[in-house]
Amino acid sequence: MSKMILDPVRPVLREWDGPLTEDLVQSPGNFGLGRIPSKLTPAAVTKSICGFCSTGCSLKVHLDAEGQAINLSPDPAYSVNLGMACPKGWEALSPLAAPDRATEPLLRQPDGSMREVSWIEAMKTFTEKFKSIQDQYGKASVAFLSTGQIVTEEMAFLGALAKFGMGAIHGDGNTRQCMATSVVAYKESFGFDAPPYTYADFEESDVIVLVGSNLCIAHPIMWQRVLRNNNNPEIVVIDPRKTETAMAGTQHVPIVPKSDLALFYGLAHAIYRRGAFSSKFINDHTQGFEDFKAFFQKYDRELVLKLTGLKSEVFDQLVDTIVEGKRVSFWWTMGVNQGHQATRTAQAIINLALMTGNIGRPGTGANSITGQCNAMGSRLFSNTTSLLGGFQFTDPEDRAYVAETIGMPSSVIPDQDSWAYDQIIDGIESGEIRGLWVIATNTAHSWMQQRRFRKLREKLDFLVVQDMYQSTDTAKLADLILPAAGWGEKEGTFINSERRLGVIRQVSRAPGSALSDFRIFQLIAHYWGCEDLFKEWSSPEAVFQILKRLSKNRPCDITGVEGYDFLQRANGVQWPYTQDDYERSTLSEGKLDIDGNRNERRLFADGEFFHTDGCARFIFEEPQEVPEPVDEIFPFFLLTGRGSSSQWHTLTRTGKSDVLKKLVQTEAYCEMNPADAKRLGLDSEDTVLVKSRRGKMKARLVITGTVASGQVFVPMHYTKTNHLTLSWVDPYSRQPAYKSCAVAVTKA
Repeated sequence: MSKMILDPVRPVLREWDGPLTEDLVQSPGNFGLGRIPSKLTPAAVTKSICGFCSTGCSLKVHLDAEGQAINLSPDPAYSVNLGMACPKGWEALSPLAAPDRATEPLLRQPDGSMREVSWIEAMKTFTEKFKSIQDQYGKASVAFLSTGQIVTEEMAFLGALAKFGMGAIHGDGNTRQCMATSVVAYKESFGFDAPPYTYADFEESDVIVLVGSNLCIAHPIMWQRVLRNNNNPEIVVIDPRKTETAMAGTQHVPIVPKSDLALFYGLAHAIYRRGAFSSKFINDHTQGFEDFKAFFQKYDRELVLKLTGLKSEVFDQLVDTIVEGKRVSFWWTMGVNQGHQATRTAQAIINLALMTGNIGRPGTGANSITGQCNAMGSRLFSNTTSLLGGFQFTDPEDRAYVAETIGMPSSVIPDQDSWAYDQIIDGIESGEIRGLWVIATNTAHSWMQQRRFRKLREKLDFLVVQDMYQSTDTAKLADLILPAAGWGEKEGTFINSERRLGVIRQVSRAPGSALSDFRIFQLIAHYWGCEDLFKEWSSPEAVFQILKRLSKNRPCDITGVEGYDFLQRANGVQWPYTQDDYERSTLSEGKLDIDGNRNERRLFADGEFFHTDGCARFIFEEPQEVPEPVDEIFPFFLLTGRGSSSQWHTLTRTGKSDVLKKLVQTEAYCEMNPADAKRLGLDSEDTVLVKSRRGKMKARLVITGTVASGQVFVPMHYTKTNHLTLSWVDPYSRQPAYKSCAVAVTKA
């Protein structure tokens, strides 16, 4: 019986009627035959970066005699996790064995059913359908929605293939849902998207300020790094809800939802009045402070207490703590990023670090914590809303440089920016987007006002979903499903929250004919007829070398990184890591240390930022009212967030683990303050109906004092949570405002 194989020299599907020899089966270019590359066979153990959150832990992967992963343990030598792992890391292999894995391409039939097809038919259908749409409606009528879950090299290949090869204009990633705010805030304030910190700063601060971050739950290993701090630090948690992190901290600052901006302007005012600002740092390394000073004068103590709902003693203690701190670090995540004024809120935090000189030194910084495992890779190299390497599509010099560096004609690079995620969704509604390609994300679950996307899907002429599973909410809507390999079934690099590049290794067989996303992109390039553009893009590591060239002399310069084996030997490397850095370090001698501090490096120690004048910027704006205030009909603020350290996003992977499912509430629940429950005549364990202007969901009621009166909390993991959320984006980052909307709660 003939088999379909991929030519190891040219990425072209062809028939093979001969014997399947071991050399053929294990050729580096092959796919779909259920084997692991021979370089891992046999071996007792290898190492790989975890594929869940942005912490970037290293896991030791224990292999059987055939090179197949059979167990995991945390890596004690890695400078990120230091031998620790959260529940998700211990169970990272379980999702690979799920019975609902997509194993063969599936094509929707006229009667609505899905039929298994060959890769050849799938590729012909993909190209014929999308080319037909482009012929009829224009090149920009086909768009893609990508992810922070695949490796950097695949992200770069996807963005280049879609825009340089297929001629598409619009493509964005689900990092728009989690990190766009921080990207824009850093670019405007620092001149480049550059989180300045290293995880060692958790251990070296004497004051740690966590804003909208439930670190215990969302990033458990980072919390363990906090617990290693020997300075007896003040741990301040600014959050409307008394989260697990707030309970473990030393101060909880329970502000009214989305009043963060007023609080930080009030803190700037109070710090200035106390004389606790750094005149030298401000004068030498920043621009715009005088305008900022004039702006924050009106945010006196009385106004801030009124706007935030804080008690005077809570605010005063917070001011004292920051003023008296010697090494103050500010950290934020989705509670800031997912707001209606998210960018300005992040910049208000940055302003506090700048005016107090708490940046560039150990234990300091204005530090955005990333969400997904490779959001930083997406931010730098996905080719979505900025050109590869942080260049600009609209700049002719940038286009020419990128084209020359990667060996492509500049004419294939679009001269206009992509639409953001929400604009692509709007484009479906307007009929401007007629074909959509979704890669490794679950839009039908995770996008705001979820029911709208499900209705808009009917307006698409063709929807392709490329994913590990055929059972996701989005895959169920697809016309064509392309089965993809997951973490552990391919190789490449991730870049974590502290800018550290780490390697993931292939340690498991992808089921059936499932391919790595990289191989799928190679096939599409061939069938589309643009494979000549990607002759150099022969493997993930070959693409890594291309990205290295692009990074030269950029803030994210990684030209000193030799390759994958070097990264593994070095226990990961934080960018920038130039050729000069390599030559100065002991890594060139095969040792593990870079700068004598567990291979950890922070930015801005010299006070030089990435704007052309070397100065950071103070950026500010008047706070705006929340877009949907509570009223008599919808009297509660709905807060959303992570519900358990053992679950992740829409549960498409962690939900496959029997162990992890035992550590989380499988039934949706809603937390409510006891006073509100008593007033409404509700009891614990009641089934309640949570309703917004956009949708409703049933949930089990949990009565708890961790939620303030007038607020309720529902975890984001449940399918119908995004029936409720507000369809609103920050005007600068275009990130959705998931964290606050008005709801009513009644007994179901």
